[in-house]
Parts: sequence; C-alpha cells; structure tokens
Amino acid sequence: MIISHKHKFIFIKTAKTAGTSIELALAQICGEEDVITPFSAKSEKERTGRPPQNLELDHPARPKRPLWRQLLGRPERPWHPSVGYYSHMPAWRVRTYVGEEIWNAYFTFAFERNPWDRQVSHYHYKVKNKDPKPDFASYLGRKKRAFVDNFDLYSVDGEIIVDFVGRYENLVEDFDRAMARIGLEGQVFLPEANKTRDRAKDYRSYFTPETRDKVAKWYGPEIAAFGYSFDDGAPHFYAREI
Repeated sequence: MIISHKHKFIFIKTAKTAGTSIELALAQICGEEDVITPFSAKSEKERTGRPPQNLELDHPARPKRPLWRQLLGRPERPWHPSVGYYSHMPAWRVRTYVGEEIWNAYFTFAFERNPWDRQVSHYHYKVKNKDPKPDFASYLGRKKRAFVDNFDLYSVDGEIIVDFVGRYENLVEDFDRAMARIGLEGQVFLPEANKTRDRAKDYRSYFTPETRDKVAKWYGPEIAAFGYSFDDGAPHFYAREI
C-alpha cells in the first residue's frame, strides 16, 4: 500500500494482482513524506527506490498491539494492523486514517484479476513450501485458508470506493492509465516481481465443475462488478473506472 502526498494518489494493494511489481515501480517516484509499506523479506531484496517509511501513526482507530505480544516482548509483525500502515490494508481503513478531505482529493486505485486464475496463483503461493503439496481441490476444501478477500479491500458494503480498478489481464495498459491520471504517463514502468513459476499455463485445467462453481460462489461480488467468467483468459479486458 502506498500513499503519495507528493503525487496525490493512494494505491490499495490486492493479492495476486502484481501488487509488488506496482509498489516497486511507485516507490521510485515517492517523496520523503509518502507512506510505503514493506514487502515480504524475499521481495524486499528486489526493492530499489525508497524503502518502507512512515508506517507508524497515532490515531484513535488504530488497533492495539496484542497483549500477549507485549507481555512476551515480541516485535509486531509488519502486516498486522497495529503497526499502523501495512501491506494489504483495506481502503476503508486508509480513508479513516487520512481523512475524507485527502481521500476525496487524491486519486485512489487498485487492481483485480479473474477469480479463477487468481485462485490458482494463490494456491501455488500458499503451498510452495509444503511437502507433500495438497491437490488443488483439497486446498479449496478449507475456505478460511483458500479465500482471497480482494473485493473487501477496495469496497465497503459491496460498493467500490476507489476511483479506478485496473485489470491484471490488462496490466500494463491499465497501469499506464492510472499513471496518466496523476500526470506521470510514460515516466513509471513496471518490473516483474514475486511471480509464480510452477503452475500450468491455463488456469482452467485445475478445475472440476464442482471447484469451478465453488469459486463462482465465493467471488460473486467481483464477478458481478467486472463481468468475469470462467473462460475469460485472454488479455482483452477493460478496466472499471468509477
């Protein structure tokens, strides 16, 4: 997640949508007062530009640090809300912290991805260090483990609250559209980072009719909002702009 006061934009980072690559690009043009949240330890090694900064804040809505971690003297995890600003932070919380005036004045954006394709990417990310690895259908058997809550990151009560939601399937073009909105067209370019490399090329090959329908039920809101379907595999999608 990035808040740029210098360029007046807020980027909400969703899961498995090239969020790390986008943050790597945006960090290049951030200023000293901007908020930049950290990556995983592995991805931090790929960072150029500004490092994580300005994460802590004093706000009454900020969750308190878990008592057991305080008592044991454990450092807080960088992705926990009690840190202040953190990576996959929902838009409603960012809006609460920065206030309505800044939220409404800045360009706010996020990215989304075909839910079936995204689910396969998430599966490989979660099981990459497992031995043996559960099969895809078994992995989907536990929703708490498998569910990707991207829609809730950029919406409130089913209503999208950011200005622009680009498509992963149209990543470069939609990223360029976002940069044009903040006056940086042709000045910021996407690197490749945190890419899953051990999956079949076609996400549809992972699914049975049952698991295909399960994903459709899980992600009804974003399917309805963006018109995704199981066979939307080619990079020809439009972005939804509010």
